[in-house]
Amino acid sequence: MFQKLTPKSNLPKWYEEIVERGGLAEHSPVKGCMTMMPFGCALWEQIREILDDKIKKKCLVGSVYFPLLIPQSLFEKEKEHVKGFAPELIVATEGGGKKLSEPLVLRPTSETIIYEAFSRWLSSYRDMDPEKAGGYLRVNQWANIIRFEKRPRFFLRTIEFLWQEGHTVHPTNKKAAKMAMDVIKMYKDFVENYL
Repeated sequence: MFQKLTPKSNLPKWYEEIVERGGLAEHSPVKGCMTMMPFGCALWEQIREILDDKIKKKCLVGSVYFPLLIPQSLFEKEKEHVKGFAPELIVATEGGGKKLSEPLVLRPTSETIIYEAFSRWLSSYRDMDPEKAGGYLRVNQWANIIRFEKRPRFFLRTIEFLWQEGHTVHPTNKKAAKMAMDVIKMYKDFVENYL
């Protein structure tokens, strides 16, 4: 028998019921995490496929995948960046039954590990040859992010969630700003005209 939905005036409970009844996701045995069900995965796959095509055509990026585990020492180098994430970090301290020589943070964001790689890939602005992709370094990553979340909501705020992030390096601030605005317009168009 069909149960009446919670009124929208109780938005968090109403939203949770819509997601569960729609077969998009369910709560997992890990508090704060969700299991994406076939309809939820189908939506994600369509979003990813369409957006990935737009990103590659518009931004001329290459796909990358960086490790889920990031040495804590990389976070220590970026104290200001990490300050906002500190309460949300999940840290691995053991592996294979032994204490790790350095704690590993489960990726709350990828900037720390991506920019460590960029520092090896580019040693100077001279490495940004205008003949190669307009003098830019542009990468895109589809990944999962892990942040300890105290008030989880399906697809909005869960401990582990799927993510898309682009990272670029430009020879000038003007080119970087233009790229950022172009990407914002692309996302806006995708949300308003596709979703």
